[in-house]
Parts: sequence; C-alpha cells; structure tokens
Amino acid sequence: MGARRASADGDRRIGRRALIVGGVAAAAGTAVLARDELARLWWRVPGVEKPREQGAVDYAGARWVAASDANWRRADRPDDFGVDMVIVHVTQGSFDSAVRAFQDPEHKAASHYVVGQDGRVAQMIRELDVAYHAGNRDYNERSVGIEHEGFVDRPEDFTDEMYEASARLTARICARYDIPVDRDHVIGHVEVPGTDHTDPGPHWDWDRYMELVRRARTEQARPSPSGSASATAG
Repeated sequence: MGARRASADGDRRIGRRALIVGGVAAAAGTAVLARDELARLWWRVPGVEKPREQGAVDYAGARWVAASDANWRRADRPDDFGVDMVIVHVTQGSFDSAVRAFQDPEHKAASHYVVGQDGRVAQMIRELDVAYHAGNRDYNERSVGIEHEGFVDRPEDFTDEMYEASARLTARICARYDIPVDRDHVIGHVEVPGTDHTDPGPHWDWDRYMELVRRARTEQARPSPSGSASATAG
C-alpha cells in the first residue's frame, strides 16, 4: 500500500517535459529491444539458417557423435537463452548405451556431453542448442547437460579418470559463459524442479568434484610462459 502511494505521488509531480523525454526514452528502449530480438531470430526466417560447421565441437577434448535431431532443438545460445548452469547426470548404463539412446529419435532426450569411466568425452549436441536433458524446459534452455557412464548405486563406477575429465569440461563451460563455480550453478539432475530422477545419486562426491572443477578453472586461466592463456579455445 505504501509503495503504491509513493508511486501515485510521484506521478502527480511528473511534468509535460518529463513525459516527453520519458516517451522518447521508452521508444528508444523499444527500438533496442526490437533490434535485439531481430538479431536473435533472423536465422529462423524460412530459407535462412545460422552457419554451422559439421562435426565441430565446443570442447577441444571431445569427439563429435551427433544425437538424433528429435532429442534437441536448434537455438542460438547464449544470445537467445543465457547459459548459467551445468547439470550433472548419470547414464544408468554404459557409455555406448547412452550414445545409442541419444541417437534414437524415439528416446526424446539427450545431453550435450557423455563422459566415460576412462575419461573419454563425446559431444552429441552443440552448446548453442537446447538439449532435452533436464525434464524442465526452463532448465533445458539455460543449462549444459553432462552424462556420466555408470549406475547411481555403484560408487566404483565414478572413477578418477571420469571425475577429472568431467571437471575439466565443466570448468571450461563455466569459463565460456562466466558461470560461478558453486553448487547453485553446478547441480545434479535430482535438483531440477519437477524431475523424478535421482542422479547423480548419493555416491557422487560433490566436494571432490567441485574442488576439481575449481582447480581446473584456475589452471585454465593461468597464463602460459608466452603470456597467453594456457588453455586452448574449447
């Protein structure tokens, strides 16, 4: 009630000049919004497609293995949807079974990356596109999903090689989109609102993982002897 009264009092003090200036500013703001919207949507016009390099990966340590088109949708992130989260999954199966599932158009789900127990990384969807991995549209649009080979009830599946490879990948994603390396922004699938999944489960060592991510982030940002960043683009 008090906030509404203050607003009304303020309205009574607005003169004609302020209204004119405000109207011009509002029109300018609308023009900026319209321009930004066009910049995000121009390539969705029929006959126009944003250029893509076939087989390109966003992370230098990954091998490209394409997911079915039915398991993701084309986007232009972070221009149309800001990316501010990494979501950790566990496959409940082998590396190869996860890849096959994500290549199956009937599966209707896929993550951007799959990390194996041996540390190998497959990228199946470009980070600029929206993967159907979280079971929540908003979280899909704002996150990168990483699957990990294994089963949630088998702690031995979470190998040193897997933790380290995944941490390097997550650190690079966080650097690319300026995502804070903390548990508010690096989360498990179980933490997504509305999900019925339990992964990565009670045996996923979050303290260890986050420390590895922070360490990798620091190492990637460290200048090389030549004065440039030590990490490669990716």
